Amino acid sequence: MLRAAIPTLLLTILFFTDCSHPKQARVNVPPPPASTESASRPEGAAKNDRLPGAEENDADLAEPTIPANATPLATETGRASWYGPPYHNRVGSNGEVYNMHAMTAAHRTLPLGAIVRVTNLKTGHTAFVRITDRGPFIPGRILDLSLAAARKLDVYLPGVAEVKVEVMQTPAPLETGGKWAVQIGGFAQEREASKFADHLTRRYNTAKVQHFASPAGDWWVRVRVLDDDRRRAQQLAAETATPDGAVFLVRLN
Repeated sequence: MLRAAIPTLLLTILFFTDCSHPKQARVNVPPPPASTESASRPEGAAKNDRLPGAEENDADLAEPTIPANATPLATETGRASWYGPPYHNRVGSNGEVYNMHAMTAAHRTLPLGAIVRVTNLKTGHTAFVRITDRGPFIPGRILDLSLAAARKLDVYLPGVAEVKVEVMQTPAPLETGGKWAVQIGGFAQEREASKFADHLTRRYNTAKVQHFASPAGDWWVRVRVLDDDRRRAQQLAAETATPDGAVFLVRLN
């Protein structure tokens, strides 16, 4: 009889013990809203994020056109490289999203929107590209081609090639006007870039100095001189040196 009553007694004790402690309320968390393309991409990204091996379409590969009777306004010879990821699908210097499958290039001082004819001096292959970005910020190079342009000009596989750059059309004068700055880098750590930026701010109290991260992971310092004047920027570039990076004159527009 006692043995039969034990289970009932245990159940009763458990019931009252359970009631003596408040139960944890169950919270029904609503599922997150469905993500959109713009939310899932980094800021400034385009919709079609293709890798170097992806198929391009004819519109992407189309070269910019110029009048048939156009003649070169200026000529420059030097080494060209190419850039793709991680810059692909990020906003370039001209405000457009950079598409490495389009026929474009980066140059440090030509007006944005200029159309240039690039010739590979080794193979003789030629292509027209539009200047949409700033660079290359590596000493000894004058032009950074898009992936599509690099393939067309036989620069993709070697990575760097000697080229002739002919300015065929430009939306602004080459020798006058423009907004100019000095770009210095790259620094491996933000602390180094920030420290150098502070030094330049104290040295040139009329200049606007900022430091920023590049998509490649390093850090850069940019100095905008008073009135964005080219002569002032050239002077600052000539008298600035740092063991942690190179100094470049750059046109902002």
